Amino acid sequence: EDQLVESGGGVVQPGESLRLSCTASGLSISTFAMTWVRRAPGKALEWVSSIDAHGASTSYQDSVKGRFTISRDNTLNTLYLQLNSLKPEDTGMYFCAKDIYRNLIVSGARPPPGQGTQVTVSS
Repeated sequence: EDQLVESGGGVVQPGESLRLSCTASGLSISTFAMTWVRRAPGKALEWVSSIDAHGASTSYQDSVKGRFTISRDNTLNTLYLQLNSLKPEDTGMYFCAKDIYRNLIVSGARPPPGQGTQVTVSS
């Protein structure tokens, strides 16, 4: 089982920023495309953003384009998600995973590998 640990969440006001981290242990993520998904309260998991193995190609859900930035540092075996201009609808538990499992995780067929990190945006 992949060992991925998410961190960096918190409680912020609308318009503020957070930087989420996803650190891998027991595996190297350098050869894998990686993805972030989130679960809003009372809603299903949804895909947020993905990045290829080298960090050259990124993609985002429309609702976060221009506000979130995904990046990675393969030397640190870590994935990041910079969240800017946060909105209350960004509230949720954020998980990272290998992108090959994205559809399985979003569909509910496979649980996210980590515990997630909670982001709460509230005034």
